Amino acid sequence: MKIALFDIDGTLLWTQGAGKRAMERALMAVIGNTGPEGHRYDGKTDRQIVREALLGTGHDASRVDVHMDEIIARYLVELEPELEGANTGAFVLPGVHAILDAVHEQDDIMLGLLTGNVVSGAERKLRAAGINADRFVVGAYGSDHEARPELPPIARARAEAVLGRPVQGSDCVIIGDTPMDVACGRPMGARAIAVATGHYDVAALTACAPDAVFADLSDTAAVLEAIRVA
Repeated sequence: MKIALFDIDGTLLWTQGAGKRAMERALMAVIGNTGPEGHRYDGKTDRQIVREALLGTGHDASRVDVHMDEIIARYLVELEPELEGANTGAFVLPGVHAILDAVHEQDDIMLGLLTGNVVSGAERKLRAAGINADRFVVGAYGSDHEARPELPPIARARAEAVLGRPVQGSDCVIIGDTPMDVACGRPMGARAIAVATGHYDVAALTACAPDAVFADLSDTAAVLEAIRVA
């Protein structure tokens, strides 16, 4: 049994900056600024983004913990109108519906998520893009842990609970669009498939040495085979 763990932003869907705009408004509302200039969000958990924003603008660690939950709650409020906007919103990336359908139909692959989004943010984004969150059997989210490398073991443990037996780290396959997606599962032996539908091109992702790299997820048969042999 393979556990296919898909990232969301830049892998399954694109929100046209909705998440970043919502987070910046939340930060502005709570702390009066949007974080350090040029602050990158891709590959990070929501809570990591908040921590970096606060530390990068002079707040000490104790203040981060004070403001964290308030900022995340405000972010979720701001995210809804961003995802529903006529000129914004979320759209599914090439090949996504087909590969999710294909994985869902396999008896030897479990469909899951591994994302830096807090669970409520993940559900909002999937819904806005027309992806049914209920089809994912397991998941690990930015609300489970702030550090992305801690998420693969959480997803693995949840898969074990569903299956009622141990799951090898090498049977977990992380599909994502950033170097962090490629790297985060290595401590437990997870495999990685990189897809260049985010901010990193094929060459940049290849340099991270994933088990497979695709320009997008359009070749359903090839991606399905990569999940099986990764």
